[in-house]
Amino acid sequence: MRTKIALLMLFGCFCCVQLLAQQVPDTAFVHPIPNPRYEKGKGSVVFLDAAHNNFHTLAGRYAPFGKLLQSDGYQMVSNPAPFSKEVLQACKILVISNPLDSSNLGRWQLPTPSAFSPTEIIAVHDWVKSGGRLLLIADHMPFAGAAHSLGSAFGFEFLNCFAMDNRSRQFERFYKGNQTLIQNEITQGLDTIITFTGSAFWAPKAAKPILKLKNYTLLSPEVAWQFEENTPALSGEGFCQGAYMEYGKGKIVVMGEAAMFSAQLAGPNRAPTGMNVPEARQNGQLLRNIMHWLDQ
Repeated sequence: MRTKIALLMLFGCFCCVQLLAQQVPDTAFVHPIPNPRYEKGKGSVVFLDAAHNNFHTLAGRYAPFGKLLQSDGYQMVSNPAPFSKEVLQACKILVISNPLDSSNLGRWQLPTPSAFSPTEIIAVHDWVKSGGRLLLIADHMPFAGAAHSLGSAFGFEFLNCFAMDNRSRQFERFYKGNQTLIQNEITQGLDTIITFTGSAFWAPKAAKPILKLKNYTLLSPEVAWQFEENTPALSGEGFCQGAYMEYGKGKIVVMGEAAMFSAQLAGPNRAPTGMNVPEARQNGQLLRNIMHWLDQ
């Protein structure tokens, strides 16, 4: 275990350097869509949350996310307002990516309070139960902690952790062949999905997995990227990094990693991170499949 933690600490230090380096959206990235779901601007209204100190927003690191969905015909709207019944009535699909409580801005360490007020959680829960559609994305600590209460309202239990691939690969790969990318209506036509160090969660029995962890260690540090010999560690067996289910009259998809749906350039070498990585060429189609399922 000591050797494993040491290796993970080295890996974490490398990732931390990459994280702290400048990350900007890759505005040149284009995911080809030969057959858009809708005519341009005629599709369902999609709100991307910008009210909860989100690390990924439509005007920032998720600009390529919005560009892809606009190419598929969706109407993308940045939502700066706290969640309420009235606000949510204006959209069909709500996307929340990496929210954060204000107390953790520039301070990625415990405690990590909920990014959402109890009133907002009730509003989102009731909206989905009545027919709303939610894509909730919460990355590694502290974002998983900030999203825990909202996910828990639907039965998804985020672990406020770093899901670390024990193989220390450059990218984390999920395959149909080894049943880490699960065959279902959302993954139809896909065989490989790439992620970039996220969190993990327990999914309720009613949920269907998209990405299942295999040969992972879940580390829960007090400070992001600072892994010590006594950092709490669990096996990742049984945990998911993606799952979906119907909830009442609505639908919810939960993902435990956010960069997989971005296209960023990181550091002085402007290294691709996200959908612009050649190995991640199917990630954009996974995003479309998720949105199409939510939109049905």
